[in-house]
Amino acid sequence: MTLVGPHRDELLLSINGRPARGYASHGESWSLALALKLASFELLQDDQREPVLLLDDVFAELDANRRARLAELVSSAEQVLVTAAVEADVPAALAGARFKVADGQVSRVG
Repeated sequence: MTLVGPHRDELLLSINGRPARGYASHGESWSLALALKLASFELLQDDQREPVLLLDDVFAELDANRRARLAELVSSAEQVLVTAAVEADVPAALAGARFKVADGQVSRVG
C-alpha cells in the first residue's frame, strides 16, 4: 500500500463557489467526473500521445442531447472503448466494431 503520492491528495471541486461534495446533484457530480476524464484524455493528447479512451457505461446517465455531444467530442480519438448495458444508449455516431457479451460468449454485432 502506498501512503504518499498524487492519488492520495484531496481535490476540491466546486460549483458556483460551493464544494461539489455535499452540494452537487447526482447529475452535476457525474458531469464533473466526466469532465475530469475528458480533460486528462486531452492532456495526454497534447503530450503527443494517442491514449485509449475508456468510457464504461457513461451514456446511460446522459440524456440524448448530451450523448450526442459526448459522441462528437470523442469521435476524433484514435481509440475509444465503450461499454453499455443497453445497446441503444450508445449513439450511432460512434462508428466502429461492436461486440455483444452474453452468457460468457462474445459475438460481433453488425
